[in-house]
This record gives sequence, C-alpha cells and structure tokens, in this order.
Amino acid sequence: MSIQLSDHFTYKKLLRFVFPSIIMMIFTSIYSIVDGLFVSNYVGKTAFASVNLIMPLIMGVSALGFMIGTGGSALVAKTLGEGEPEKANEYFSLLVYVTFLGGILLSLLGIFLAPQVASLLGASGELLSNSVLYARLTFLSMPAFMLQNVFQSFFVTAEKPHLGLYVVIAAGVTNMVLDFLFVGILGFGLAGAALATVCGEFIGGLFPIFYFTRKNSSLLRLGKTHWNGHVLLQTCINGSSELMTNLSSSIMNSLYNIQLMKFAGENGVAAYGTMMYINFIFLAIF
Repeated sequence: MSIQLSDHFTYKKLLRFVFPSIIMMIFTSIYSIVDGLFVSNYVGKTAFASVNLIMPLIMGVSALGFMIGTGGSALVAKTLGEGEPEKANEYFSLLVYVTFLGGILLSLLGIFLAPQVASLLGASGELLSNSVLYARLTFLSMPAFMLQNVFQSFFVTAEKPHLGLYVVIAAGVTNMVLDFLFVGILGFGLAGAALATVCGEFIGGLFPIFYFTRKNSSLLRLGKTHWNGHVLLQTCINGSSELMTNLSSSIMNSLYNIQLMKFAGENGVAAYGTMMYINFIFLAIF
C-alpha cells in the first residue's frame, strides 16, 4: 500500500517510508567502496592510497547536490502542501537546472585544481599522477552525481521513494559490474575504476531527468521555470546543514591525510581509507 505525504504517520509507517531512502544512501556510499575494493586487490597499494587521498575533494565538490536536494525538497513539499502544484514544479525545475549548471562549473574547477590539491595533501610522483587521473575522470560525471543526490530527495517528495531506490540500485550495480570488467578482467587499472564510477553516476543522474520530463504519475514534473533568487536562497539556507556536514567531513579527512602522509606515507592513507569505508555505511544509515 502506497504512503502519501499527507498521511498521518505512525512510527511503523515512517520507517516504511524512509527505508528506501536509507538504502539509496547506502548504495551511494558503495561507489567509492567498490572502487577501493577492486583497486586495492587488482592495482595495488599506491593506487588505493591515491583514491583515498583525493576522495575528500570529490565529495566536497559534490556537496552542492546534497544541499540543493535536502533544502529544495523541503521547500517544494511545503509548496505542494499549500495547494500550488504549478509553482512547486517551477521551483523543482529551477533547482534541477541550477544543480546541473553548477555541477558543470564545479567539475571544470575540480579538473583544473586537482593537481594543486593533491600536491597540497602531500602527494608526489606516482601517487600524485594517480590521484589527478582518478579525480579528473570522476569529475566528468560530477554534474550527474549531483543530480542523483538531488533526485534522491525529490523522489521522496514526489511520493516515488521506491523508484528512486531502483534507480540508485541500478547505478550501483552498474558500477560494481563495470569495476569487475574494467579492473578485474580487462586490466584498465585505476582509470577503469574511475570510468566504472562515471558510468554508474550517469545512470543515477540522467534517468530521473527522462522520467520527470515526461508525463508521469508522480507529484513533480520538469518543465519551464524562471529565475527566482529567493527560492534559491531559501533552498541554500534549508540545506546549509547538509552542505556543512559534507564540507566539514571532507576538510577533516583531508587534514587526516596530510598528517598521515607525513608520519606513515601511503600505508597510513590506505589504512585510514579502509576505516572510512566501514564508516560510510553507518553514516549512510544515519
């Protein structure tokens, strides 16, 4: 039986409603975990340390998607509850388009700054070149990854949490299968792991666009909109806690990596990365 946002929620119904979102967050976390699993087993310690060294930069840039998704979905849901579906769809469309354009700009910035950031974190030689390679390839799909994070929240607002779950599972499984193919069988190395992630993120970010631009049975649909600075500001304020959570986590991980590179080198970064993979699962559930 479907659950609507207008229903009276009991604890049992609330847990049923949020369960797909919990699974979505877990599968989102699996992207980096699966990459690390195949890189560490098939490519080696240096490549594995490279992924973990540059990952805070990638996750920090992706925080825009979490902020707009969290803050925007609350605003759009409020507008729907006020009985203004056309205005809600305008807000929804504006936020999706802003995310896409912002993702492109931040991706270009990340591609340009990747060598400087990796050097600042203490990378040199092979570790530096591997970090830059992984970052630049991964940034190719950063706009799609941001959109995936935005749509995770909006699928719930559109009363389609299970569809959002299926999309993220498809993206995650694609990443796993292509990791096995590119890294484990074809031997593409670190580049193969990055490309597998890119393919998975494109599925997670672009399929919802096709769904919401066509006539559908959800509460939301992408279409025409106009610039509304107040809506964008309100979204940023609403989602600022999610933004700061992701940014602070990325900064702290970067500081840890800087110290680990000084005292333990690649071994320290690799060990810390393994611990963080376990932490990702619990953070996703929370």
